[in-house]
Amino acid sequence: MNTLHVKKGDTVVVRSGVDKGKTGKVVKVLPALGLVVVEGVGVKHKHQRPRRPGEKGQVLDKQHPIAASKVALADEPKVKKSKK
Repeated sequence: MNTLHVKKGDTVVVRSGVDKGKTGKVVKVLPALGLVVVEGVGVKHKHQRPRRPGEKGQVLDKQHPIAASKVALADEPKVKKSKK
């Protein structure tokens, strides 16, 4: 059984990648793949052509999962570095 350090409903911050620094709530967890879907992070645009004459094309926003290793819990206290 695979387990992750986050679960559905946790508030997380993205640590690396294009969406670095963004925070959001975990919507879905895929532990077998090591992926999580975070609200407002990893949004891709899909341009859809019109299917019938007279219809308009549209742009659909779809949330894609990101690696669970790229997120950290937002509530964690930051580690203080010692001054030397």
